Amino acid sequence: QVQLVESGGGLVQAGGSLRLSCVASGSTDSIKAMGWHRQAPGNQRELVATISSAGTTHYADSVKGRFTVSRDNAKNKVYLHMASLKPEDTAVYYCKTISISRFGRSTDYWGQGTQVTVAS
Repeated sequence: QVQLVESGGGLVQAGGSLRLSCVASGSTDSIKAMGWHRQAPGNQRELVATISSAGTTHYADSVKGRFTVSRDNAKNKVYLHMASLKPEDTAVYYCKTISISRFGRSTDYWGQGTQVTVAS
């Protein structure tokens, strides 16, 4: 089992920046990929950014060039630095990890979410 706790959300003006943090605990040795998803009211949850254990990153087209995902494996943390924020970035942001057990079983774990609101 992996437990995830996010922090860093809040209210920001359009054009501003925020940094989200997520710390993992529990069976952290099994964690491979880490990343962020978001869900706006009335919308499906969507991928924002992911980072592999080797540091390979992937971004949604809507955030490329504005958001940066990073991780600190020693601290079991993943970060999302968000710049040039737009009102359409308003959503609940969820930390997600993908763990692989010693038997090769893949499991997704989710945090509880943190609200990001961008005012125009």
